[in-house]
Amino acid sequence: MKARAALLALAAGLALVSVPPRLVERFYSRGLFPIVQPLLTSLSNRTAIALFDVLLIAVIGAWLLLGIRDLSRRKQGWLRMLSRILWRTAVWGSALYLVFLFAWGLNYRRVPLLERVPYDSTAVTPEAAHALALASIEELNRLYEPAHATGWVPAGTIDTTLLDALIRADREVGGTGVVVAARPKATLLDWYFQRAAVDGMTDPYFLETLVSSQLLPFERPFVLAHEWSHLAGIADEGDANFLGWLACVRAAPPQQYSGWLFLYTEVSATFRGRDRSDLVGRLGPGPRADLTAIRDRFAREVSPEMSAAGWRVYDQYLKANRVQAGAASYAQVVRLVLGTRSWTLVAGR
Repeated sequence: MKARAALLALAAGLALVSVPPRLVERFYSRGLFPIVQPLLTSLSNRTAIALFDVLLIAVIGAWLLLGIRDLSRRKQGWLRMLSRILWRTAVWGSALYLVFLFAWGLNYRRVPLLERVPYDSTAVTPEAAHALALASIEELNRLYEPAHATGWVPAGTIDTTLLDALIRADREVGGTGVVVAARPKATLLDWYFQRAAVDGMTDPYFLETLVSSQLLPFERPFVLAHEWSHLAGIADEGDANFLGWLACVRAAPPQQYSGWLFLYTEVSATFRGRDRSDLVGRLGPGPRADLTAIRDRFAREVSPEMSAAGWRVYDQYLKANRVQAGAASYAQVVRLVLGTRSWTLVAGR
């Protein structure tokens, strides 16, 4: 009983106590995590089965069985039975939270990317966003044919070209450059992924990469780069989008095309009316067809209600882990690209 109480106290303390980001950066993100990540990902890569699915089934199954056992002991009284279930839930939740923190979650508290790269907020202007949109269109039109002619790495395999580019990009933004890529895996959550508009997920316990089975080939490189950015210790979604994009555009034409396709969708979403129509009109027929295919995939699969509910839950999860922007952090990639002016380098400007 004392050990369980201590477990709860430790979990509560770590959840509430604010640890200075510099300490997290030094001792965890640049100290412990670069040792833990290669170890866990190398182990989970040995099986095609998502170990996260196994953990999910085991925890839920055991909780239900023990709960049924408790409820069957009616002589103990309802209050005692419910207290046992609640106590077990709290203890198990605390244990899972502590494993989450030390396996990956403490990266949420590290020094943000904005403080590790040269960033100029005055460069984030509507005019610069328009120039970035035009650059994205130019790159998409240029890369469409060579990217499609070369093709993409088959689903379920590690894209070594993308991995090499990610390692270089991570070092470029002040990371350790120590990351073992996780082989993309299907998951029992695939139905939820499709209905809730989730393209991928990083398993925070076994450090696996779980992806939607319905991703189109030209979507996969960026999704993998984003998830592998999490494996590099980038927890913030906006930061992972930026590093994922940077990795893609530092790689070969198929990966570059995927990265620019993602960035075009992000930056074009900031325009409305005639300005947006003008941008769409500048796209070549190939990129336009690919964007239509992505929209059609979403229209077939996504449930607006489930997607909205899922993103509300994820927004609260991110805020609970001290990502103040919540789910809106995904869209911060445009600010990072503009503020670091990295797009002018990769697009030759």
